[in-house]
Amino acid sequence: MKLVEKNNKRINNRLMLNNVFKGLFFLATFFGIVVLAILVMRIVSQGASYLDWDFLSNYASRKAEDAGIKAAIYGTVWIMAIVAPVSLILGVGTAIYLEEYAPDNKFTHFIELNISNLSGVPSIVFGLLGLTVFVRLLEMGRSVLAGGLTMSLMILPVIVVSSQEAIRAIPKEQYEASYAMGATKWQTIRTVVLPAAVPGILTGSILALSRAVGETAPLLMIGAMTFIAYVPESILSGFTAMPIQIFNWAGRPQEEFQAVAAAGSIVLMLMLVIMNSLAIYIRNKFSKRY
Repeated sequence: MKLVEKNNKRINNRLMLNNVFKGLFFLATFFGIVVLAILVMRIVSQGASYLDWDFLSNYASRKAEDAGIKAAIYGTVWIMAIVAPVSLILGVGTAIYLEEYAPDNKFTHFIELNISNLSGVPSIVFGLLGLTVFVRLLEMGRSVLAGGLTMSLMILPVIVVSSQEAIRAIPKEQYEASYAMGATKWQTIRTVVLPAAVPGILTGSILALSRAVGETAPLLMIGAMTFIAYVPESILSGFTAMPIQIFNWAGRPQEEFQAVAAAGSIVLMLMLVIMNSLAIYIRNKFSKRY
């Protein structure tokens, strides 16, 4: 009888502890949602009045009523047109080599450790690297190409680590089945491993590319402009980006420019939503197939 009561007490204590942690996790989630909702409502209420076609089609101006974000939108699109292919090709390629081809030794483990550590390096350090290597050493100047390569280096460690984890999650039985059918190592990677790992790879890539869209410090370090009245014509043109333009407006003392900055933030969030939605659609499509 005492043993039954003891077991019941132990079960009740576990259930109570489970409910406590469940409540804590719910409060943490609820707090995050509330803060995000307040932030979005604040930005929308402040910047919605400035959000019109003229705002999207005008260049930056010293007058808030004439200010637009056209040059920043074009600059951001140009930057991402470089960042996305460069970072994905190098990141996924590095992950494939480390997981499938690199020997299992201390040197490989040293490389993986340093790649993981690079994920936590402040973004301004990558800006200094880009300024030294791309702008000055390779003489690319303050161009779209220099900015895109700098941002690619910044998000590369995140893509490498997430791609490695996605590849490691593939069951070994799929490898063995492919080899049993007479496939080579590369055929197995191309037709079995990569399609099955795409959802995990895209999950990390979405977060990394979203970070690249919203970063300001590296672009400021390489000399991206805060006020231009033209759009880039090539990868060697000067540019500005949406975070830099928003930062410039938010730093002005006039209240009207604070509203313009909020309008720019709305456009930036919409761009992120569209980009992430497309990537999530692709990820879900592959998840259903594999």
